[in-house]
Amino acid sequence: MDILVTGRHCQINDEFRERVTDKLAAVERLKDRVIRIEVQVTAAKKSSAGSTQVEITLRSKGPVVRAEAVADDKNAAFDLALDRLKAQLRRASDRRKAHRGLRPHIVELPPLAQPKPAPAPEIHTVAGIEVQGDGPLVVREKEFDTTPLTLAQALDEMELVGHDFFLYVDADTGKPSVVYLRKAYDYGVIHLNLN
Repeated sequence: MDILVTGRHCQINDEFRERVTDKLAAVERLKDRVIRIEVQVTAAKKSSAGSTQVEITLRSKGPVVRAEAVADDKNAAFDLALDRLKAQLRRASDRRKAHRGLRPHIVELPPLAQPKPAPAPEIHTVAGIEVQGDGPLVVREKEFDTTPLTLAQALDEMELVGHDFFLYVDADTGKPSVVYLRKAYDYGVIHLNLN
């Protein structure tokens, strides 16, 4: 298991690196098949309350697990982030015990209908960036490999990543779906029908 500790706008000393390595050894017992753990410490440019943020990202053969915390110094922020990471891993472990067989076999989805080609969009430059059509300007684009999941599995992976929503392909219906956290700690699901 590799542990990578980086700092943004701050220096990371050897004492802090050793402390992080010692405390993260316990994570390997909670989550097997850990490949790499990334710890990023970010200090705010202006000093204020809660000026240090620590983000811990756990990369394994399964889903990515992420936790972050903010505190006055990096040791306190690291301890809070580690506690959150452990809580997420424990919840995921408890959910797996209740729902055996977390990952289904890979199911092939039916091919999508080919859309009619659209006319070539107009290209113009906005703030030094070429934009097609009249926007919106895409700032960041990501692409992930996935397998179809059940609703329970999607909820589990959403909690592990620590986001308020999770995009997945429903294993039962084959529809693209989004599960999201609503107010009062309940969940919502949006399914898309493909025409």
